Parts: sequence; structure tokens; C-alpha cells
Amino acid sequence: MKKLLPLFVAVLLVSCSAPQQTTPQVVSTASLPHANPKLVVGIVVDQMRYDYITRFWDRYQSNGFKRLVGEGFNMKNAHFNYIPTYTGPGHASVWTGGSPKMHGIIGNNWFDKFSGSSVYCAGDSDVNPVGTTSSAGQMSPHRMLTTSVADQNRLHTQMQGKTIGIALKDRGAILPAGHTANAAYWFHGQDEGVWITSDFYIDQLPQWVQDFNRSGRVDSYMKPWETLYDLSTYTRSGPDDTSYEGGFKGKDKTTFPYNLPQLQASNGGYEILKSTPYGNSLTTDFALAAIEGEHLGQDGITDFLTLSYSSTDYVGHNFGVNSVEVEDTYLRLDLELARLLAFLDQKVGQGNYTVFLTADHGAVHVPSYLESVNIPSGYFNYNNFRGALEAFILETTGAQGLITNISNNQIFFDYQELSKQQVDPKQLQELVKQFALGFDKINMAFTRSQLESTDYTTGLEALLDEGFHQKRSGDVMLVLEPSVISYSRTGSTHGSGFNYDTHAPMIFYGHGIKKGSSMERADITDIAPTISALLGVSYPNGATGRPLEVVLED
Repeated sequence: MKKLLPLFVAVLLVSCSAPQQTTPQVVSTASLPHANPKLVVGIVVDQMRYDYITRFWDRYQSNGFKRLVGEGFNMKNAHFNYIPTYTGPGHASVWTGGSPKMHGIIGNNWFDKFSGSSVYCAGDSDVNPVGTTSSAGQMSPHRMLTTSVADQNRLHTQMQGKTIGIALKDRGAILPAGHTANAAYWFHGQDEGVWITSDFYIDQLPQWVQDFNRSGRVDSYMKPWETLYDLSTYTRSGPDDTSYEGGFKGKDKTTFPYNLPQLQASNGGYEILKSTPYGNSLTTDFALAAIEGEHLGQDGITDFLTLSYSSTDYVGHNFGVNSVEVEDTYLRLDLELARLLAFLDQKVGQGNYTVFLTADHGAVHVPSYLESVNIPSGYFNYNNFRGALEAFILETTGAQGLITNISNNQIFFDYQELSKQQVDPKQLQELVKQFALGFDKINMAFTRSQLESTDYTTGLEALLDEGFHQKRSGDVMLVLEPSVISYSRTGSTHGSGFNYDTHAPMIFYGHGIKKGSSMERADITDIAPTISALLGVSYPNGATGRPLEVVLED
């Protein structure tokens, strides 16, 4: 036995030192770390406050909002983490995972200090319209400086995964779809009533879009707008006839019904559809045609459909958040969501797609209504403010023409005039700030120097900081008092950092998503990283949000 031991040890040493020959392990696709959905549908409901979920909950059907909330994951405490809360910045932030500080979309329009003129967030004079000869087709995402999660999916799949963007509003279709989209489509009303795009994407409309535009579907919605249910049941809203609503030209009262064929000519032709829930129905119709026509979700490579419902914003601006018109619009939107989900079940397959639903901003109660119930609120006139400010600067410094623009609650200096009249910009910033703080209905003021030198982490200061783009933003930023707006005395608007504008729905549903809810604080900029993590793709290059692990299945 002792003689055999050295031989045994020698054999053992040789076997340990020899290269190990192993059979390669075959891993099934089911056990891969990222078994991806066939289709991601990102839904942005324009101007949707979070409380529209709870306010109308009992009136929703079972297969729309209730299906998403009940079978998906509801982040109940999601907020925008920047100012200003407008449509352009909102759509860009949802899809890029970054704030205006990163993606550069600081408003729908903003003053370009280098050209000395106002620019539109999606405007692009270097592209040509497709599907129309109108300048409404001269649009692209070229002013958005970062990628969207849809861009990252295109890069990750070597451009094989498709991206299609759809919205009535051009910016609602273009910014989410990103720079690499196969196409983005928006609705051109007026006397045409067609879906269009630009040659940034394609040189001519695909056959399915041409067929849709010729189908008569748009004309089918030019009909009276009546309440979906009996008017007496709309108890989650104020009275139908109030002085807080804008209404349509050609109709004296803001009361149901609205005869759209009769009002069409005096309200922009087909544009009137945007300000009714029929605009959302038309958007769903076109989205279903896109899924069919583009064969979205029909193979193993993830596609994206970026979908924005714009009519909710038009209705809110016109009639206000407490109106019967808004309630009816959301009850009808609930049916549109149910129709979309049923179509996805049929065409892509239940469990094969992922949906998220959010908003681009909220909205304020009409201040004139709030005043009637003794809640502090009001209106601010920037023309009066500018006149008083320029008079103050002249009296204090002897200089004039130093203010070149005031927009989006920002004051822009004319640096050529400052140099010519030998005025120090930092001193002028402080001077304007102190004047503003003494002006009625202005709550706070911050200078460019403050935002460039201080890293704010809490409060409205932090929101301003995240919305401040060093190259594009102004020299003094103003914050009006809560529920004080620069707007007409009818209808609602948005743009502030207060909860009524920042608190938005954030619902995830479908493939890879847990069922449940959370009151954990989340930022809207967390959506894109969460979808990126679900797909296993790189985060958008300017994303500052974090993936929400709580919503994702293990």
C-alpha cells in the first residue's frame, strides 16, 4: 500500500496541472439576464396631474388606467426635478433621463442670445416637410443635445430595432423618438388634416401613412362633442357653465355640446380637433396603424413606439383642470388606453411588450377660481414688470437698453450694451435680483452667478439648478408665488416647480415589471434608466436619473 501512494500522488499532480477539457455550457434564452420585450410603448399624457388618476378612479373602466395600475407598478410620488415644467423639456427629460441642464431643451421656445431671436425646441429650417408643403413640417430633434433611450436601443441593436414617434404635437413626437428614429409623425390641422414628418427621417410618407391620410378617419371626428355619459354624473368637476373657461370662437358659452362642424371654420379648421378628446382618439387610430404598418414587435429585436396624447393639454389650457371638459377628456382617454392595450395583446402578445405611462408636466387650478375660494393666487404681467425694471435700471445706473429679452421667467442681458455702457454684468445681476424681490407676486430670484457657483440639492433652488443650462439660459431667474401665473384669466397653465406642476403619474406595466406600488420618491428622469436597465442597453448619454429597481422583476 505504501509503495502505491507515491504513484497515486504523481497521477493526481499531473491531472491537476493538465488543461481541463470541458463541454461548453449551453444557456437557454430563457435564462439570459436580459430577455427583452418585443416592443416598448412609452406613453406621455400631456398636462396630466397625478390626481387625475385618483379623482376619476371610480369612473374609469377596468381595462384602461385600472389595468395599468392594478397589473403594473404605480410610483405614486413621482416628480419633475427641474424648472420649467413645459412640454418640450418634459418630453425630453422623460426619454433622455436627464434634466434641461443636460439635454438643453430649456423651454418650448427660448431666446437664443447668440442669434438674438427666439427659437423653437423642434424647429429646423434646414430640413424639408414631408406630407405637406407647410413649414409645420420643418422640424427635427437637432436642438436636443443628448440621446434618448430609444436612441440607445437603436445603437445597441445595430439599428435593427425600430423607433416610431407619434403625437399631435411635433415636439411630442420628435423629442422622445430621438435622433436615430425611423420616423416621427405629427398632425398638421388647418385646412389639411394630415399626419406629416420631415426629411430628417424619410423622403416620402410610407404607403400606410398615405392610406391613413386618405381614409377619411380625420373627417369622421369632425362631429359634435357631447359628454360620454349624462352630464349630471360629472360630479368630480365644477359646474359646466363657469367664467373660468376659455371656450371656442363662435360659441358664447363654454357648455356642452360643442358643434365642431359649425365651429371648425373660426377655430383653425382641423386644428379644433386637437382641443377635443377626438384628437386623442385620432392619435390612437394612427398608433395602431403604425404598429401594423411598421410591423412593430414582430421579431426578437426590441422596437420602440413613443406615443404622446396631446389633446389633454389643449383641453386643460382652454377649460382649466376643474372643468367638465377635462373630466370627459380623461374618461374618453381611459377608453383609448383600453383600445391600445387590447390591440397590443392581439398583435404583439400579452407578456411580450412593456408599457410606461407618465406626463410631461401637471397644471395649476385656474387662479381666478382659486381667488373665489380664498386660496392665495393671482396673475403676473411681465410687460408691466419689464417697464418698471428698465426705468429702475436707468434711474440707478444711467444706462438703458441692457435688457434684451424676458421669457420663461428668465431675464436676458444685452452684453454688447453692457460692454458699450461699461456696466458690470455681475453687479447688474444683483441689482435686478434685488429689484425683483421687491416686486409684487415674485417669490424668489436667482442670478446666473449663484447658479454657476452653488450646487443646490433641495428646494426650488435645486429645481432651478437642474433647469439651468449654462449656455442657453438667462442671467436672472424668477420664481412667482404659488398659483400665480402669467396667463389669461381663463384656463390652466404650467411651468412652475410647485407640486401641482411637478407631481405626475409614473406607471410601468407588462414584460419585466412587478405588480405593486410605492410611495418612494422618484424623479421623472428615472424612467429612461429604468427602461435601459430592463433592456440591458446603455443609459442615455446625459442621463442623471437612476434605475428604479423596485419596479423591475428579478
